[in-house]
Amino acid sequence: MLEPATLEPGRGRRRAIAVSKGSSESQRASRSSARGPWSHVLPYLAFGVVVSLPGDAGARLAAQGAVPLLLLAFFAGRGDYPELRGFRPTPAAACADVAVGLAIAVLWLAPFLAFEGLPRPGGEARFDPALLGSAAVTLAVRAVGFALVTPFMEEIFVRSFLLRFLDVFDQDADFRSIPVGRFAWRSFLGTAAWFMVTHQTWEWIVALPTGIALNLWLYRRRQLGAVVLAHAVANATIFVFVVLRAPARPELWIFL
Repeated sequence: MLEPATLEPGRGRRRAIAVSKGSSESQRASRSSARGPWSHVLPYLAFGVVVSLPGDAGARLAAQGAVPLLLLAFFAGRGDYPELRGFRPTPAAACADVAVGLAIAVLWLAPFLAFEGLPRPGGEARFDPALLGSAAVTLAVRAVGFALVTPFMEEIFVRSFLLRFLDVFDQDADFRSIPVGRFAWRSFLGTAAWFMVTHQTWEWIVALPTGIALNLWLYRRRQLGAVVLAHAVANATIFVFVVLRAPARPELWIFL
């Protein structure tokens, strides 16, 4: 006769835990879907609003990092970013993510360093390292925004939300129903173009291949955390390079 699973209590507990965990994940996904896309859109949108505000440039610098960071922390606390949970890369995978980030930093900087004739903004667009009075404070605030907040904010919007939304916007489906890193030509080309046009026009020559590279790395790794890490390494590398070289070459401040 059939026996209940309690004959193997260890296995039964494991099954119960697995079912409970799956149920919790499903409930969180349902709640996130019901809340709409705001967790993925609002930090990015808030950043765009803040950087467009008139007034004190120092206050704007602080706000453009702080406001998206607070929103990201709020939504993360609600469990709205399941695509970032469980990212624990192996040493080899993490090294690959870092290598991609370093390559992207070179891709972003090298054309402007090698070809003086490429268009770029004048001195009025350079970042002022004394904007908040102290260079150390100003650079610390900029580092947090540039190398920490921006990679999370931009990847959550572009390669988690937008890349999946472009696949389902003409269907009765939630973007979360699409697996992270699924390839489709429409979303691939759309996000690459979006990444380009949302940067300064003089950056388009490097923004387009960078957007393509980040998309390809997401398709390869299938983990949003890997792309966030690569993006953070790229921005941190650019930041360190500029801070170290700009005293002798002040035109490099345009990259921050």
